[in-house]
Amino acid sequence: MRPRFSIVIAVYNRAPLLRRALASLIAQTEPDWEAWVVDDGSTDGTVATIHDQLHRAPAIRCIRRTHGGEARAKNEGIALCRGEFITFLDSDDEYEPDHLQSRRRILEQDPGIEFLHGGVRIVGDPCVPDRNDTSRQIHLSECVIGGTFFIRRDAMHALGGFREIAFACDAELFDRAVAAGLSIVRTTHESYVYHREHADSITHDFR
Repeated sequence: MRPRFSIVIAVYNRAPLLRRALASLIAQTEPDWEAWVVDDGSTDGTVATIHDQLHRAPAIRCIRRTHGGEARAKNEGIALCRGEFITFLDSDDEYEPDHLQSRRRILEQDPGIEFLHGGVRIVGDPCVPDRNDTSRQIHLSECVIGGTFFIRRDAMHALGGFREIAFACDAELFDRAVAAGLSIVRTTHESYVYHREHADSITHDFR
């Protein structure tokens, strides 16, 4: 029986922060999920660092690949997902304990939803470069946050996953979902914790 949710966690040299992300996943009140950690050629001992967590939570599996970037790593994880909905957890972010359960409640109340997003609490700098003009900064409230995406699996495959572009591949995927006419809903329940207090937590860095 396939799980309700599949979580893709792409990581590149974020071993200590990844432990926090996985701890928040293991602590979820919603039990019906699987997760794929895609180690994108890390050189900081990522797999060894999370070995005990993988042992405690067999629903979390890890694959290693040569370094190819964020979009490619996420797409490799997507290809392995069996869940009804595919979602994401950036390796330096975390979930509140009710994150998956709250999204399940929304999706069950409206079975027609194909793409659910939103509901983020920002820790640190709330401004990022505008993808249409990187010389100016905009507030994250004006953006879509890829870690919050819950996309029906068949819809994700129809969209073709993420495109390998230099910047804002999440927003580009969202634009294609809108153009494809998907049923998209935004939630304001803040259960995704987006960390931007670290020196390298800028949007064009691979998380």
